[in-house]
Amino acid sequence: MYKLGVDVGGTFTDFILISETGETSIHKTLSTPEDPSIGVLNGIHDLAKIIDLTTDGLIGRIDTIVHGTTVATNALLTSRGARTALVTTRGFRDGLEMRRGIREEQYNNHYRNVVPLIPRHLRLTVDERIDSRGDVVTPVDESELLAVAEHLAKEQVEAVVVCYMNAFKNNVHEAKTAQFLRQRLPSCFITASSEVLPSIRFYERVSTAAVNAYIGPVVADYLGSLTRKLDEIEFAGTLLIMQSNGGVVTPEVVRRSPAATVLSGPAAAPTAGAFYARLFDYKNCITIDMGGTSFDASLVIDGECVTSTDGSINRYRIALPALDIATIGAGGGSVGWIDHGGLLHMGPESAGADPGPICYDKGGTRPTCTDASLVLGYLNPDFFAGGRIKLNVERTKQLISEQIAERLDLSLLEAAAGMYRIINSNMAQGVREVSIERGYDPREFLIIVAGGAGPIHAAEICSELEIPMFVVPDVSSIFCAAGMLLGDLKHDYIHSYLVSFSHIDKSHFLELYEAMQETGTETLIKEGVDRDRIDFYPVLDLRYVGQYHEVQLPVSWQDVQVYDLKRIHRAFHCEHNRLFGYSLEEEGTEIELINVRLRVIGRTEKPRFLGGEQGPVSLDSALKERRPVYIPEEGAMKDVPVYDGDVRLGGHTIAGPAVIEKVNTSILVSDSYSCTIDTYGSCIVYKKNAFPDGYRRGHSHQSVEKITDG
Repeated sequence: MYKLGVDVGGTFTDFILISETGETSIHKTLSTPEDPSIGVLNGIHDLAKIIDLTTDGLIGRIDTIVHGTTVATNALLTSRGARTALVTTRGFRDGLEMRRGIREEQYNNHYRNVVPLIPRHLRLTVDERIDSRGDVVTPVDESELLAVAEHLAKEQVEAVVVCYMNAFKNNVHEAKTAQFLRQRLPSCFITASSEVLPSIRFYERVSTAAVNAYIGPVVADYLGSLTRKLDEIEFAGTLLIMQSNGGVVTPEVVRRSPAATVLSGPAAAPTAGAFYARLFDYKNCITIDMGGTSFDASLVIDGECVTSTDGSINRYRIALPALDIATIGAGGGSVGWIDHGGLLHMGPESAGADPGPICYDKGGTRPTCTDASLVLGYLNPDFFAGGRIKLNVERTKQLISEQIAERLDLSLLEAAAGMYRIINSNMAQGVREVSIERGYDPREFLIIVAGGAGPIHAAEICSELEIPMFVVPDVSSIFCAAGMLLGDLKHDYIHSYLVSFSHIDKSHFLELYEAMQETGTETLIKEGVDRDRIDFYPVLDLRYVGQYHEVQLPVSWQDVQVYDLKRIHRAFHCEHNRLFGYSLEEEGTEIELINVRLRVIGRTEKPRFLGGEQGPVSLDSALKERRPVYIPEEGAMKDVPVYDGDVRLGGHTIAGPAVIEKVNTSILVSDSYSCTIDTYGSCIVYKKNAFPDGYRRGHSHQSVEKITDG
């Protein structure tokens, strides 16, 4: 039997197929933006041929498919969601547009607010009110709801958001309105804010619910198309969808809360990063994932992926728990362009899969990062994607010369090298965003490199950040697809409880957690998880009285059960000091509780990624050729050896400069680096002479000698 991980990206769709014995097949196919499910089926057909089975023979042996998708993300980025309406409390019609009343760029007089997902003429109000204690002040009048329903039917809306003031305290009005509208608008996707995010703060709640409704019909259509196609090829196993929080859920859950999948694809990288970090005995790592369209950087601390509820996509606020991932427009398809001042930029616009980079020869006319890598010798024009895609070198050189080099009065090589340096600098800034800006030193982390394009750029990114070592796993080119097979079933719950720490009602505090625990347990048992495989991870949103923002403090389930507030009190001061450089413990400043959260995890059986150790093959037999490659340290082309990375090189060390070429990626071992391949095919690339005997590095207290010993 097999498990299949599928990651639909902007340019490529990645697949990893793993048998019960750990035999692994990886594959990439071009994505099909018009209907991503077509690319998924194309890949399944290709995999069947790769392992010498018919499609029917393979699909009958797949018991689980875990799928990550960018459908929700793309709908937000391209503003191609559903025609959506909002029903809210009278007087709060413009809450979605007013946001928090704070400009994102406070000192930019030309700043303009993001265009709301719901236009003003589709924001309707109802004369209802619940006060801050949850008591009904003004009940909902059904005659008003009938008028609202008739108006929305005339406007032919496809989705409706119901978000009333203080519904997080008492959702009786939202529930009544949602039920009323579902009966009269059966074809509409109806979202009540209390069903998506039952927490304090009106803007966060209405924005998250608006996103949920806006992408709801799009995600539902895609899941419908995918499940129909899987039914047609008689797939009888389990289909799971990756969430933004790094967990997996069933398609039924996604249909109710599609906003939980806006980072569905990138969320799998930290999960895989945590797995590989443990293999190298590291607790902390940074995963960097460079694909065709974007670059993602994320943190793993103490073996756990860092989570945030302060996320946004295309400036639209989403307050659901999601892995803390910095995403920038820097991928293999990122377009190089020159601004009015004559400065060269890379991205964020991408050539995507259609037409793609110039070198793909599919009609692309704008120079991209991949085109620069071809000119610099990092890519083999006859072996890209294992030879399935022949790269057009001459046309690539011609258009880079015309559009970049000649306009900047540079040679072709200087222009391509400039494109390479700029995108590397952009990605280094992405790493700073998830590390330095959050109080962590990236030099103390294991850097794990993923994505088809990532290993070509990793050495220069690490050099800029003064990081002496990085690891390229054997499955780096389909890292997110691999991470999907490592995800557990996860559900997040939240209750707002605004109270000073010294006045917490113990019985109410414990009742909130017991209710969330019971709901999460019942949900996971229905999804087939045994009770003894369910874990609970509580989080408290705390702040000093008078502060505007709160700190999310993970606490142990034991601390909650025994109600150890003193321990929680001390932990908050320490975390506040780590984040902001000070605490108010000595001043005796009161702490305020805002929300109680609980993540409920159902641990799944993990596949064996490492099917067996790789026996050694001599370096001489793995040498494919020597070819000119751009060496950043020298600023010039140099003939370097190119090794076949798909043969078993475990135990060998390759001194740079060199290129290790695989079917789905290439690894640049620059002049100042060496690379040791471990017994499972992962490449440990490190600065020459960076690790003298006895040197211990970072939080891991582990020397490079131990790592390179496998």
